[in-house]
Amino acid sequence: MTRLPGVEEDVTVDRLAGDWAIHQLAAGHRFSADDMLVAWLAAQVAPGARRLLDLGAGIGSVGFMTLWALQDRAPGGAPRTLTMVEAQPVSQRLALATAALNGFGDQVRGFVSDLRDLPAEVVGPYDLVTGSPPYFPLGTGKVSPHPQKAACRMELRGTIADYARAAAPLLDEGSFVTCFPARDPRGEAAFAPAGLHVYAACDVVFREGMDPMIRLYAARRAPTSRVTLPTLTIRDRTGAWTPGYLRLRAEMGSPMSPVAPLAGAG
Repeated sequence: MTRLPGVEEDVTVDRLAGDWAIHQLAAGHRFSADDMLVAWLAAQVAPGARRLLDLGAGIGSVGFMTLWALQDRAPGGAPRTLTMVEAQPVSQRLALATAALNGFGDQVRGFVSDLRDLPAEVVGPYDLVTGSPPYFPLGTGKVSPHPQKAACRMELRGTIADYARAAAPLLDEGSFVTCFPARDPRGEAAFAPAGLHVYAACDVVFREGMDPMIRLYAARRAPTSRVTLPTLTIRDRTGAWTPGYLRLRAEMGSPMSPVAPLAGAG
């Protein structure tokens, strides 16, 4: 455990990707597999991206993991930059502390702002915009008493449609990559009103035999045909990690032992 200036709670420093580490509140929101999956798809569809923007960036996990996954792709050219927009000051402090910890320097910058009212300094076009939005409208689940957890789970500051509306004008030929519950029709409905067209989607099954839980989306402004990527299954019927998920984790700098997790492990 450690403490950071301006952060009143205990903080842990945890492995994120490769030898990169991340600051997280010990009792607050922690980065998830959803964040890694968004970063993975972002790196797949935009390997040459140089200017990155992460909306609702939280503690920076999506943006940082995307940077990590892109570091050996399309070498040369201008250095990659990451801009993070996050409404909660404590999350932004953690993200900037992580940037300093990993020596990113002026490669990374952050703004404390609601994504529905972006600061003037956030100027497009960006090659790649990412976002891992909250999934649940108010009234559909329990609101955590911890404000950081609450905002990451419940739609307190906008929906996936707001993420799409924020991303669209900041793209030229770039991509917007996000995720949402696979069975919630609001995911599919978010893009067209914002002037975006989904060109790649991937369903994620948490355990073999179950319905998909989340869907990853890649969208752009130009109309295009849509490709449905093979479904990603995280665990097989026995609870063991699947070979496909183990390969993905290795690609993202988080290799794991192919041993069945404990019951309830995510």
